[in-house]
Amino acid sequence: MNNTFSASNQIGLVSTFSELVHTNFKGETNALCWYRNLDGDFKEIVGKLSLKENITEVSSTDLIALQLSEKGNIAREIILNDLKLLTDFGASPSLNLLKCYERDNEFDFISTDVYSFHVDRSPIATDTFLCTYHGAASDIVSNSQVEQKILIPEIRAKLKELHDGAEEEFENFLKENYFDLHYQLQADAEPINLGLGHLWRLAVDHPKQEVLPCVHRAPVENEGEYRLLLIC
Repeated sequence: MNNTFSASNQIGLVSTFSELVHTNFKGETNALCWYRNLDGDFKEIVGKLSLKENITEVSSTDLIALQLSEKGNIAREIILNDLKLLTDFGASPSLNLLKCYERDNEFDFISTDVYSFHVDRSPIATDTFLCTYHGAASDIVSNSQVEQKILIPEIRAKLKELHDGAEEEFENFLKENYFDLHYQLQADAEPINLGLGHLWRLAVDHPKQEVLPCVHRAPVENEGEYRLLLIC
C-alpha cells in the first residue's frame, strides 16, 4: 500500500469498486482511491491507437478492434471492465488518448486551464472519477495547503480592473469566468501524485456536498509520451 496515500487524511483507501462508489466523503477526506497494481501492457494499447487531435476519445469498439499481445489483452480487459463498472453505476466514462490539453494564456496573472490547481463544480450532486493507465498522472493537494486565487490581493486587484463593472456584479463575474475555481499552492504545500492504475473518486463542488471539493490538476505531459486516461 502506498505510504503517501495511507498517511494523508485527505485520501480514503478502498479495495473494491463498490466501496469506491458507496463510501461517503467526510471530514478532511475528499478523495477516495481504489488502490490497484494492474497487470497488462497499457503502453502497447497506446502505441496502437491513433491520435486524431490533441485529445482523442477512444470507444470500446476501438479497443476491441486492436490486435494485441497477451499482456496487451489483459490491459484491454481491465479498461473495458472499468468502463462497464462506471457505466452500470450510472456514470458516463470517457477513455481519452491525450497529447495535451488546451492552454489558457490570456492573462499572465491567472490561469483557468486544467494544468492550474482547481476544483470541479456541478449544479447537481456528482463526483469526478479518473484513472491514468499510461503516461503522466494527475496531482491533488490538501485544501489547507492552497489559497483561492481570487482572494490573493494582487490578483484580486487585477481582476477588478478586468471586470470594469458594478461592484455588486464582481462576484458573479468571477464565477462566470471560472476564476473562483482556481487555487495557488502555499509555500509548504506537498501535492500528491495519483499514480498509475488506481481508480479515483474526487469530491466536486455542488449544492449537496458536505466536504470541501478536491483541489487537483492535470500533469504536464512527459515529452514524446501520450496519456491514456479514463475520466467522468
